[in-house]
Amino acid sequence: MRLLRTKSETDRLLDTVGDSLAALSGGVNRNKLKVGLIAGGAAALTAGSAAISSIRRRTERTNS
Repeated sequence: MRLLRTKSETDRLLDTVGDSLAALSGGVNRNKLKVGLIAGGAAALTAGSAAISSIRRRTERTNS
């Protein structure tokens, strides 16, 4: 029997972010929070990839 039910790091993060946003906006649905975090992560990965490609193209031009 488990006396303490521990949450995963992801669940704790979602709870913390949800609580913070709830204080600001009056309540946030957990599913919307997950979708927002996923969309934000995808946008960050896309921006990072574009930045790396831009740097790579610049260095290839100067080396040619």
